[in-house]
Amino acid sequence: MELKLIQKKVDDWISEHGVRYFDPLTNMAQLCEEVGEVARVISRRYGEQSEKDSDKKIDLGEELSDVLFVVFCLANQTGVDLDKSFNKKLEFKSLRDSDRHKNNPKLK
Repeated sequence: MELKLIQKKVDDWISEHGVRYFDPLTNMAQLCEEVGEVARVISRRYGEQSEKDSDKKIDLGEELSDVLFVVFCLANQTGVDLDKSFNKKLEFKSLRDSDRHKNNPKLK
């Protein structure tokens, strides 16, 4: 995957448009806020809550991208190589869950 490239793009953007990264605790709070915005769209658009007219204009893709942006910021400022970490996690999940979901009667 090319997550390193995206991490670099985010870092370049911070260098060009931002003064610096927010500290990790501030970014963690930002991440929670952005995930909450995604949750609001999902719960109102696909869940049982009614969607207000103002909610209908919200682009779910943009909200998910906000989450990704902050995740990449956190990875950059804490020295995490998301390419390496994500591939490792995918390999682990593939081994652990190779038959688990296929054999789950709830998913049939």
